[in-house]
Amino acid sequence: MSTASDVPFVPSARYPDPRIEVLDERFLKLRLFSATVERLFTGMRWGEGPVWFGDGGYLLVSDIPNDRILRWDAATGAVGDYRKPSNNANGHCRDRQGRLVSCEHLTRRITRTEYDGSITVLADRFDGKRLNSPNDIACANDGSIWFTDPPFGIGGYWEGAPGEQELPQAVYRIAPDGGLQQVITDLAGPNGLAFSPDESVLYVVESRATPHRKIWAYDHASDGRLANRRLAVDAQGPGAFDGFCVDVEGNLWCGLGSNGAAGVEPEGLDGVRVYAPDGTALGHIHLPERCANVCFGGRHRNRLFMAASHSVYALYVNTQGA
Repeated sequence: MSTASDVPFVPSARYPDPRIEVLDERFLKLRLFSATVERLFTGMRWGEGPVWFGDGGYLLVSDIPNDRILRWDAATGAVGDYRKPSNNANGHCRDRQGRLVSCEHLTRRITRTEYDGSITVLADRFDGKRLNSPNDIACANDGSIWFTDPPFGIGGYWEGAPGEQELPQAVYRIAPDGGLQQVITDLAGPNGLAFSPDESVLYVVESRATPHRKIWAYDHASDGRLANRRLAVDAQGPGAFDGFCVDVEGNLWCGLGSNGAAGVEPEGLDGVRVYAPDGTALGHIHLPERCANVCFGGRHRNRLFMAASHSVYALYVNTQGA
């Protein structure tokens, strides 16, 4: 594993960093003039699911094909295995007690890591049928846990193992009492998901939507019910959304890359695209690799961590994670 000092990545020598593109003047207040994109480490096969542990000062990130979760220490820059094997873990979040909650492709389940390191299975079946391959995950203030379940991890041995799809692609809610509810079943490739700052809105990426990838918004009631589905963001071209996070002002910071269509060049697409709550593209953080997922962290929750194809990048910004 390469550390930051070993990676042939040169930060911008000038301010503002030209990798940070302003698409709308509202992005200017989110951009720090004297902050540049940094590469923290590289050496992964497919980086995903970053989650920040402020109480420990470290970041966890999944390297799915390598079947491991990596830990990057903010104080030392050291990188090492947090868990290997990881059951091809993908997305992660922390519950309201600070415990790690993970999506596992290989075992087709949601697990929680207890304080003593033991593993508790939170969900692996619905109506007696196996889940597909839980992908991304979020925790609400009431203690409920929401996750997407596309079949990406059961299509081969790269991110899991070949398996039969027993359930439709869906979004699920694990209620505070542990009950599992299937809440959305009409999206093609449900992927990243996140709540608005006040949790009145749930956003979900439809990563196999045609002709363009989309992010949908749903009104989220206090009892967990969803209503009033509407289009929040349309990629409007060859861009493909994956995971994303939301800041305290409700802006969406979205991992982006080419959708893989024949003849589509990734130039200008790879990185993080930032959208206002009204769907306007505000800015773009250009990376040399497709970005799969992002999270906020750091002492003041004002550092954006970006899990790209082979590497993890970071950027200080003038906002905080919700």
